[in-house]
Amino acid sequence: MVNETLVNIYADGGCRGNPGPGGWGVLMQSGESSKELWGGEHDTTNNRMELTAVIRALEALKRPTAAHIHTDSQYVQKGISLWIHNWKRNGWRTSDKKPVKNAELWQRLDELAKTHDLKWLWVKGHAGHPGNERADQLANRGIDELLAAR
Repeated sequence: MVNETLVNIYADGGCRGNPGPGGWGVLMQSGESSKELWGGEHDTTNNRMELTAVIRALEALKRPTAAHIHTDSQYVQKGISLWIHNWKRNGWRTSDKKPVKNAELWQRLDELAKTHDLKWLWVKGHAGHPGNERADQLANRGIDELLAAR
């Protein structure tokens, strides 16, 4: 049974260099409540950070939930909505028989997504959307804190 309260999740990731130090950020909102999450990794890619943001958001949900996931990553939005079905059918290989990049993250995301009622929404990045802008700020905070800890 899915929790009746809709959660809006804004997830973003980025790198300084690609690969390079990266960060991910999440803004979760439900009614008047909100929660922010962020983190970073030393040697990673933009796509890994975009996936990690959504994974961390879903891991933070305490029970099955209805959520709208807002991402500026077409890689994440199309990957989970369209491409993943063929990847799974093809043994985690692409249509040209190459291994799916970031397969372990896609597998974790697929596992987490099964427990929730999710709608995947693409938003244009850096276009003034408040939730996406905040997620971007949190992703940059993840990078900043990572680099400051060196």
